[in-house]
This record gives sequence, C-alpha cells and structure tokens, in this order.
Amino acid sequence: MRLAILDDDRELCADVAADMRAAGHACYEFHSGEALRRALRRESYDLLLLDWEVPDLSGIDLLAWARATLPSPPPVIMMTGRSSDGDIIHGLDIGADDYVTKPVDAGVLRARVEALLRRSYGRSTAPRVEAFGDHVFDPMAMTVSVRGTGVDLTAKEFGLALLLFRNLNRPLSRAHIMETVWGRNPEIPSRTLDAHVSQIRGRLGLRPEHGLRLASVYSFGYRLEQIATVTREG
Repeated sequence: MRLAILDDDRELCADVAADMRAAGHACYEFHSGEALRRALRRESYDLLLLDWEVPDLSGIDLLAWARATLPSPPPVIMMTGRSSDGDIIHGLDIGADDYVTKPVDAGVLRARVEALLRRSYGRSTAPRVEAFGDHVFDPMAMTVSVRGTGVDLTAKEFGLALLLFRNLNRPLSRAHIMETVWGRNPEIPSRTLDAHVSQIRGRLGLRPEHGLRLASVYSFGYRLEQIATVTREG
C-alpha cells in the first residue's frame, strides 16, 4: 500500500518510513504540510501518517483540508506529542481515524497501520474469490469471469482490473496505478496504462449500460465508477 508520511523531523520521518517499508509498504516522505497538500492534488495514497505540529501547515489543518476537499480522502493516523484527552478528541473530531503519541513505538505504529488498512480496505485474510456483482476474480489463479463467462486477460490487465474494482468509486492517480501494477519502473511509458485501460474497458464491459463506468480523471488518473449497485462478496 502507498503511505504518505508528514513530519518536519527528518530523522523521525525516515525512521517511520523505513519501518513501514520493511512491512511491505511504499512510503513517501514529506517535511512540509504544503508539499503534501500539493501532492494530494495530483496523487492518491492509501493512508496518511501526519505529525500534528508542522510549521508551515500543521497535520491537523491538512487533515481538515483533506476531509473537506478530496473526493475520497484516505484514512489518517495522527502522530503527536500531545496526549491530553482534549487534543485526542479534537483530532478525532476533525477526522483522524487513529492517534499515536510520540515518541512513536515502531511496533505499535505498525500494528495500528495494519489494523486501519484492514478496516479501510478489507485487508483481512484474502478470500479465494473476490466477487463484485457480475465480475468474479480469483487472485490465486489470476482468472476473471463476467456473468459466469471467463474472460482472457494478461497478467497486467488482471492486476489493473482487480486494483480498480478493489477501489470502486475511488480516484487513483496514474502514478499509484503504475506503481501498483508495473512497479517502480520509469521506463514504462505512460501510454501503456491508457492502452491497458482501453483493453479492460472493452473486455470486462466496463460501460454504463452494465452499471459501471471506467472514467479518466483530468490531470489525475482513473476511477471505476459504480452506476448501479455492485456488491462485493468473498
């Protein structure tokens, strides 16, 4: 998963990022609230770790902005030296999903991150089959069927389609998609993503008449939109 970490203490930020990377996450470090706000306008992240007290734009102000502005704001864990009940209540009231006090214990933070990701994205033990209405995915076999009929997809097409269905109605940035499906490979041209989107749109029938729309989000990326009810099972 993609995590954005905000802390003006560069050493602490690097330590948190290193620990989260060791847990298998892609981490992006920010030492300025304004820099992260700019990034959030063009990128998508699965979770934000925000220091409360950052000089230019505090984590709590950035949290309020994200909740008011972003179409699908990611879950947020606040990191702060403030430990009074009033501060904790204020942070949760603004929209934080969880709260850890400094000095941050690596094990506790890792456990809270994993728990919040499970709550937010269903990251429990993966089911054998993931069903989204008529679209049924088998991640182990890398197969997909639509209304009971198997559809041939390449490995990248399968990965792209499953990522979009798992994030139904959530806009994903181009970099987020490229990194998740193709890895951090700067040699992959951006048009590769567009070609794969076109392929799965046609092969999986991702059109409004079937209750789904795979739409581009201007200057951002793509979003698979639910037009009619699509129920996730499994």
